[in-house]
Amino acid sequence: MITPVEEYDLIIVGAGVVGTAAAKAFGSDGRRVLLLERDLSEPDRIVGELLQPGGVNSLAALGLEDCIEDIDGIVCEGYAVFHNGEVVQIPYPIEEETGKQAFGKSFHHGKFIQKLRAAAMNTKNVTVREATVTTLIKDEDDDRVIGVVAKGQADEEKHYAPLTIVCDGLFSRFRKEFTEKTPDVRSHFVGFEIKDLGLPLPKHGHVILAKPAPVLMYQIGTHETRVLVDVPGQLPSVANGDLKQYMIDVVAPGIPESLQKKFVEAIETERLRSMPNSFLPPSSNQSCGLIVLGDAMNMRHPLTGGGMTVALNDVVLLKDYLSPESIPSFTETDVVVQQMNAFHWARKRYCTAINVLAMALYRLFAAEDDNLAVLQRGCFEYFKCGGDCVNGPVGLLSGLIQRPLVLVYHFFAVAFYAIYCEFRLGGWREAPINIIRIFTVLYAACVTILPYLWSETKS
Repeated sequence: MITPVEEYDLIIVGAGVVGTAAAKAFGSDGRRVLLLERDLSEPDRIVGELLQPGGVNSLAALGLEDCIEDIDGIVCEGYAVFHNGEVVQIPYPIEEETGKQAFGKSFHHGKFIQKLRAAAMNTKNVTVREATVTTLIKDEDDDRVIGVVAKGQADEEKHYAPLTIVCDGLFSRFRKEFTEKTPDVRSHFVGFEIKDLGLPLPKHGHVILAKPAPVLMYQIGTHETRVLVDVPGQLPSVANGDLKQYMIDVVAPGIPESLQKKFVEAIETERLRSMPNSFLPPSSNQSCGLIVLGDAMNMRHPLTGGGMTVALNDVVLLKDYLSPESIPSFTETDVVVQQMNAFHWARKRYCTAINVLAMALYRLFAAEDDNLAVLQRGCFEYFKCGGDCVNGPVGLLSGLIQRPLVLVYHFFAVAFYAIYCEFRLGGWREAPINIIRIFTVLYAACVTILPYLWSETKS
């Protein structure tokens, strides 16, 4: 039995980072919002635990800055990158507006989400319900989305609104209603916690350029450090112990000696969980009555922790484009579609740099061939130069620099510096092979970054 219920201005499917922030934003604008989430208990995930400075600023713009307080979070002041026994410190830049060093925040994902949900629930005009959305309701005449069918604890209910925002994450069941693009899984993160680990540089994310792919470590609580191991290709079996053995035999030897003992102990005692690392270029909204946001619409490798920053920036921008001043009523479907087309191109100012950097940097840090290994070494040496060689890349990574051309400049600066380093180390003896490398390394740089830049230019 399906029970009809009241109409709303806006229905939001999914109460994660995007859904809760959007509910708060539109509810504060006077829109009647229904936020539906299949499970309102505290989520337990291994990603979405480090918010970059750009994301912190977006939280503040939405009036949600309190959501990263009182959750046992850890201030993050930058990164430390480890390569062949060396380490380079990469601090966040000084923000021009405040004159202070930018900072991020790391935390348990579930605690952050619960604070966001509480903020949404306490917002006037916002109704939050635990229910699983099973179907989008469409107008029979023009195929416009006019509501949803949701299964709660009792009967199914029909909820109606002129606009529905779907933000149901990586495994979105409604993505196909919006785009024909599908996520491209490049690798998997295997995550676990280490208790009371003394990291070499407190208040920093640690990136270890291990073999065959990078390892991330960052503190998410007073006593907990998150470890994420990137595993390229097919994930070894957990059931028969292959994954655990892979971590001990292949990954552990590349971990700095001061961390190896705790790393191996945690592999033996902690639960190993995995998630796919996917790439999904953004698509413009052409669906009447439907908007798709968050990981359901756009994904990049989580190596740089840019997902929540992009998502929160999207909400800030969308709030402006769909404001009551621009669109008094969401029943003006044609105007909404026009605004969403403008939104698609406006968001590229920040999402292009974050998306492309994440994918290109992952290829360099995984270094699947000799030319990418040259680029990896060059990237590390580039960071050691300090100054703008650090401020530019980390400004892009943190979401504070929102200019894609800055990314292109630094990426090819790394490529040329990598070639210079090869000539400097190889001397005259290796000059012939290094002359050839000028072309092969530049080609590797082009095929690493240009396809991702091209994907961002499409609608």
